[in-house]
Amino acid sequence: MEKKVINPWNWQDARNYVQAVEVKHVDSTLYVSGQCAISEDGISSNAGMRTQIFHTIENLEKVIQSSGYEARHLVRLNIYTTDSTALFENFDVIQNWLTKNKVKQTSTVLEVKTLFETLKVELEATLVK
Repeated sequence: MEKKVINPWNWQDARNYVQAVEVKHVDSTLYVSGQCAISEDGISSNAGMRTQIFHTIENLEKVIQSSGYEARHLVRLNIYTTDSTALFENFDVIQNWLTKNKVKQTSTVLEVKTLFETLKVELEATLVK
């Protein structure tokens, strides 16, 4: 697989995403459903935004690892939140995870009216290898 990052500007670098990713010679693609802060028993978290972000990333990692992919294969990350202000106040959690895993992904952040039950953030991913 070949990945090429396209960034006609530099300002997005501080926000941990890229403008476009071209992928060639892909062996497989993984489309991951939105992951949230839900326990292994299917119970939605009542915690605050920061804790939910950590738990959501843990769940995303579990799906990625269970599929035989690695986080570095991530090319698209859509982020849904019920509170964009709280999300951006805690965005360092996501940025640190992306940096640690050397991820260069396209990304969209959307504030939505509600998510399932008490959830505040959802991560939807696409990976290739």
